[in-house]
Amino acid sequence: MITGSLRRGVVATAALALTGLLALSACGESADEKAGGGGDKAATGFKPVKAGKISVCTNLPYPPFQFDQGGKTVGFDVSMIDLVAKKLNVTQEIVNIDFAAIKGGSALNAGRCDVAAAGMTITDERKQSLDFSRPYFPEYITLLTKKGVTAKSLDDVKSQNLKLGVQADTTSLEMAKGKGLKPKEYKDSEKQRLALVSGQIDAVLQDTPVVNDWLKKTDVSAKFAIAADIATGAQYGFAVKKGGNPVLLKTINDTITETVGSGEWAKLYKQWVGSEPKSKPAES
Repeated sequence: MITGSLRRGVVATAALALTGLLALSACGESADEKAGGGGDKAATGFKPVKAGKISVCTNLPYPPFQFDQGGKTVGFDVSMIDLVAKKLNVTQEIVNIDFAAIKGGSALNAGRCDVAAAGMTITDERKQSLDFSRPYFPEYITLLTKKGVTAKSLDDVKSQNLKLGVQADTTSLEMAKGKGLKPKEYKDSEKQRLALVSGQIDAVLQDTPVVNDWLKKTDVSAKFAIAADIATGAQYGFAVKKGGNPVLLKTINDTITETVGSGEWAKLYKQWVGSEPKSKPAES
């Protein structure tokens, strides 16, 4: 038979145990929120390098993919990652660094960002250091020359001994070197453009959407013209740390697939590139 005193003791012990369990549960929720920037984010399994944010490594400026507009970074890539951020219930934060640190994976490995979004071409070499998303943008490269120049190809650039400028660490550089050229390299696209308009170089090789954006400026359109557009067959991809962020990678892939299928991708293309897309990104 349980006495009144013993019964009160058992009830008190059970109450204390329940209180402890509730406290532990509350602490667990708080820790998840801290790790994922919030309860909803922790539930997805995405653990950002900065709570409540998706940190994005890029190389500015690179219009129309990433560039400054009224003190805010905007562009095609920014809009795409904003859609990813919405799924994860976080906000996008831009981290501007050298492209070499992006394409080689060192920025992601060092925890400087969660994702690389820099109009970056998917290559077998880069796949050794990065986990790429499915393609989100087909690559086209443009040769831009001074008006009156007869060069229509890289072979012509070489035979006419023209001074060619490219952005460092890019597929344009690889293409030029593949033709036996030794182009002048620039850290970002804006330095490349300024070198062109100041007469330091005669021609540039650069991704077509970037060149189209330059041609909106009178200092470029007045003196330079497109000599050739080259469909490389390559594709751009977003990238995450090698083997380190499968949940984020799946969210990015799902977002790309959804936007292409719904027509949202084409709308963003027209908004930022200024024309109808020549083709959709490949499915894989």
